[in-house]
Amino acid sequence: MIVYKLVAIDIDGTLLNDAHEITTEVKQAIRKAKAMGVKVVLCTGRPLVGVAQYLSDLELREEGDYVITFNGALIQDTFTKEVISHLTLTKEDLEEIYQTSKDINLHMHFFDDKFIYTPNRHVGKYTIVEAYLTNSQLLIEDIENIPEDFLMSKAMFIDEGPTLEAGIAKLSDEFREKYNLVRSASFYLEVLNKQASKGNAVKLLAETLGIKQSEVIAIGDHENDTTMIEYAGLGVAMGNAIPAIKELANHVTTTNNESGVAKVFEDFILNNH
Repeated sequence: MIVYKLVAIDIDGTLLNDAHEITTEVKQAIRKAKAMGVKVVLCTGRPLVGVAQYLSDLELREEGDYVITFNGALIQDTFTKEVISHLTLTKEDLEEIYQTSKDINLHMHFFDDKFIYTPNRHVGKYTIVEAYLTNSQLLIEDIENIPEDFLMSKAMFIDEGPTLEAGIAKLSDEFREKYNLVRSASFYLEVLNKQASKGNAVKLLAETLGIKQSEVIAIGDHENDTTMIEYAGLGVAMGNAIPAIKELANHVTTTNNESGVAKVFEDFILNNH
């Protein structure tokens, strides 16, 4: 029987129910697993500020706790604040991504490790949504005013699903090759450093901690969870996951509104130690 030592959990649509809450069952299961020595790692597209409250609620700010944010671009020790890995994009990348957004007629915004920025004077609806959901301060800033040494954690193209689809279809092969592009929702396309992915981040953290691939569980619901579900010894799809994730996963749990994450802990960790 495999003893799982690390569980990577997506946040939106996975850890959180549709009311953006962590159920009591999920909190209790995570606390029990952590007390048994299991590493519980939130692994999200959100910035660090957007997960701060959940780290506190789940008591994941203690010695030996870690978090993965920006879809794998940043791995950080939540206790010491030490950065394990930060895969960034440059001002030059930002200029190219902004020009591309204009060429394909999509709104965009981008992040450093503190703020969310948009160059769009007519701020996109989903930029407002992102700032609200992640508790990020939103700055409207012209690209030419961004300093040359700016390091960007990620950028996002954002618009209603059909509009976004039409824009994505116009992206050049060169652009697709240069960046890691992932859909994290029907209205978000994330643009990341080519090496930045949830799977690469979970792999690096597991190796850093001396944990085998077979001892890792990853739980998610959307396209941006693909790489970590592929990497994990046990890849788990939520009951509410998109069909492609369910097909890819080794196991499908119940939905985020039915405490599906707690069920994973019960089935594979709490009842097996």
